[in-house]
Amino acid sequence: MNLVSAAEAVKLIKSGDSVYIQGSTSVPEVLVQAMTDRAEELRGVKVYTAFAIGRCDAPYAKAELRDSFEPLSFFVANNLRKAINEGVAQTIPAFLGEIPFLFRSGQIPLDVTLLNVSEPDEEGYCSYGVSADLAFSAVECSKVIIAQVNKYMPRTFGDPVIHVSKIDAMVRGDEPLVEVPTVIPNDVERRIGNFIAQEIPDGATLQIGVGGIPNAVLDALHDHKHLGLHTEAMTDGVVPLIQKGIIDNSLKKLYPGQSLACLCLGSQRLYDYLHNNRDVVIRDVAWTNDPQNIRQNPKVMAVNSAIEIDLTGQICADSIGERIFSGVGGQHDFMYGGALSEGGKCFIALPSITSKGQSKIVPTLTKGAGVVTTRFQAQYIATEHGIVYLRNKSLAERAKLLISVADPSVREDLERAAVERFGIGFLRAKI
Repeated sequence: MNLVSAAEAVKLIKSGDSVYIQGSTSVPEVLVQAMTDRAEELRGVKVYTAFAIGRCDAPYAKAELRDSFEPLSFFVANNLRKAINEGVAQTIPAFLGEIPFLFRSGQIPLDVTLLNVSEPDEEGYCSYGVSADLAFSAVECSKVIIAQVNKYMPRTFGDPVIHVSKIDAMVRGDEPLVEVPTVIPNDVERRIGNFIAQEIPDGATLQIGVGGIPNAVLDALHDHKHLGLHTEAMTDGVVPLIQKGIIDNSLKKLYPGQSLACLCLGSQRLYDYLHNNRDVVIRDVAWTNDPQNIRQNPKVMAVNSAIEIDLTGQICADSIGERIFSGVGGQHDFMYGGALSEGGKCFIALPSITSKGQSKIVPTLTKGAGVVTTRFQAQYIATEHGIVYLRNKSLAERAKLLISVADPSVREDLERAAVERFGIGFLRAKI
């Protein structure tokens, strides 16, 4: 390897460039800091990110650096959430699976990609490790590639590899990956998880997210057989099911025998499991999240979350009112692909109330809230009070079903709102 210092490497970034920074838990923070240190020399650099979990707030996303850097994110994660809600950074709404097309078509041109990669193998290939997602297409479309070579990055198999000859500058930066603690489900989340697990048949292909409810679903699947994994984000929660043979991928049509994801995040246990493990394939998000690929697997079970849902089934998953919290991500991709799968089911899971006692099932979405999943796509809605099926139901019937799984303390208020909105149709609706 021809290594240079981080300060030397980032001199390849010029004013007016567009820079993509690799995400998941593999943000190349040595390079990011070195780029930020050049703020006085740079002007008008667009900095693109997506789902990225950093050790701290992004250093370039500060008001005093606004002439140097313009932070733009396709998904709001912890390192940019504050800056976005203060107006220092901006978010670009997009289905995660379609963002590579924006790069490849030139609609969003890229000049530089910053990577965090494994050490090269004997043939000179480095692995992107836990983050192919947008990094694969970003590298393909960038003029300059700068890599932080990191002995802690696991070597994974699939799309995310690059030969050292394709890297314009390499920097040694041995930093352990950020660890995301496994969320232990509480009683409410376990009840929701059990309701969903009862709907999942043997032989199903799982897409499952991050957090307490997804972990509760996984915990409730230990008596299932021949499950498969085709997901966006791979987490610690699936590893015990794989090791016990519950997830064996034997009935999948795509990559049978192998688990599939486009990014990974979790503990060191997960990163150790991934290293040199050919049973796991990491692919470009344009491939993993393509609904036409997702649908090819049997009995796709898409499990996603929401911030709130209105009485017609409109699902907000990216904002709390006007305050952006996350992003569209891959929810739409898997809700659509799962609906097309033979025997597929799509779940939206949420506690019925917030920690402050506010109902998450509401007459109308909060002002400024965005619709991530439309009422036309809503299928199964699960709370700790049960699970209901909305597809092919009238608006009045949907309202009655959703009220049945709302917190008991707000059902009367929701019924009044439903009568005012739907009139006799609500009173006559049967569930």
